[in-house]
Amino acid sequence: MRRGFSLITAIIILVIISTLMVLMLSLSSQTAKQTGDIYQKEQIELLAKSATEYAILAIHGHENNTSCINTVHIDYPSSTNPQYSIDLSIYYIGSNLPCDSNHTLANNISTSDSNGTIIVDTIVTNLQSNEPIRYHRRTIQKP
Repeated sequence: MRRGFSLITAIIILVIISTLMVLMLSLSSQTAKQTGDIYQKEQIELLAKSATEYAILAIHGHENNTSCINTVHIDYPSSTNPQYSIDLSIYYIGSNLPCDSNHTLANNISTSDSNGTIIVDTIVTNLQSNEPIRYHRRTIQKP
């Protein structure tokens, strides 16, 4: 009777320990994946912010009397082997803008404070990942 009871107790303890070990292994692999995902998300958010600032810089450097910059495409880190694709669409709000109608949201603004406002849509796509990540950021700027 005593040997049978200790055998059953040993089997129960082994099952409990193996269950805890499987749970620990599962959680440790999940934590490693979450760390990688958080890194990817932070990097994509920083790229989106930088690309938006680059678009504003491009608008400042472009003479808007004849035409407007409508789209910007960036491959990061290089165009030969890009890891991220960044697409920017720029929409204008103002009065008497020389932009095409597809990228002009309002061309009859009467207030001088709103004239020349832009809306920048930034889309960052991860190209080299098993799980594709796509991040969209919309900002309103007054260049």
